[in-house]
Amino acid sequence: MIIEYLALLRRKRIVLASASPRRLEAMKIMGLVVDVVPSRFDETLDKKSFASCLDYVSETAWRKGLEVYQRLGDALPDLIISADTIVDVDGEIVEKPTSHANAVEILMKLSGKTHRVHTAVCLILPPQATSTTTETTGAPTQAMPQAHLVRRFTETTEVTFDAITPEMAKCYADTGSPMDKAGGYGIQELGTCFIKGISGCYWNVTGLPIQRLCKELLPVIKEFWL
Repeated sequence: MIIEYLALLRRKRIVLASASPRRLEAMKIMGLVVDVVPSRFDETLDKKSFASCLDYVSETAWRKGLEVYQRLGDALPDLIISADTIVDVDGEIVEKPTSHANAVEILMKLSGKTHRVHTAVCLILPPQATSTTTETTGAPTQAMPQAHLVRRFTETTEVTFDAITPEMAKCYADTGSPMDKAGGYGIQELGTCFIKGISGCYWNVTGLPIQRLCKELLPVIKEFWL
């Protein structure tokens, strides 16, 4: 994948448009050095206006990256990586809990079921690269600013929860861990105790599908940086 181009990538200024420590960890695992510039995009898109969960998460990831792109102005990096993760329970979009009670409610909704975790990733290059827009899933609802490249994709992992009791959900919510995680749990910590199994990319559930990102970066490297 990108391992043969790590020296080149480390010479590039790459911005991660996310405050997520899990996404930063994924960058480090990939061997990338990034600047963290969390997006300030207010995630208030109307879920009902999107045809599918995939369209919604893809648009949110794009808006996050666009906000950082516009805010950086003349100090643009070589690449901006933005992402968004949601949990899909029978077609219902579940994001981060809004309260302790909501965290318990979400966890009970996941109990004994298989749900899907969708992560959308957006790659933005500066104007000198190209005006091409490439998407591997979902349709944009906002036009791309001229002379920028957006390559965006969505990865899905199925996660199966064991049956849990309200008391178990409450005790987990008491730790505070659910509050910054889509679906109200973290597969990389105590929340993994609820999980019977997964089908798909583990890292996708934490917020960034490492293997897929490597694959999607490769054509960008070859077309614009070699």
